[in-house]
Amino acid sequence: MIKHCVFCSFKPDVSAQDRLTTVSSFSALLPEIDGLVSFDAGPNLDFEQKSGDYSHGFVVVFEGREALKQYDQHPLHQKLGAELVSKCQGGADGILVFDLDI
Repeated sequence: MIKHCVFCSFKPDVSAQDRLTTVSSFSALLPEIDGLVSFDAGPNLDFEQKSGDYSHGFVVVFEGREALKQYDQHPLHQKLGAELVSKCQGGADGILVFDLDI
C-alpha cells in the first residue's frame, strides 16, 4: 500500500474555504481509479507548530504503485493539480508531496 501525502502552502489571498474546497476536490478521483482505497483532506492543525505555511493537505491511500501511477496520469488529476499549483505560493514549490510504502 502507498500513502500519498500532499501538503499545501497557499497564496495569502486564497480564502480558507477555497483552500479546503481545492484540497477536497481530489476526492472526485475515488470512483475513477481502481486501487484508490481512501481519501482524506483538511486544514493542518499544526499542534507542534512545525509546519510553516503548509495550511491544508490531503492523504490518498492506494493499493500499490500501479494505482498511484493511474491517479497521476488521470486527466482529472492533472486538471485539479494545475488548479492547485496556481493557488500555491511559488506554484509547484508551494506543494510538498511525501509517499510512504505502508
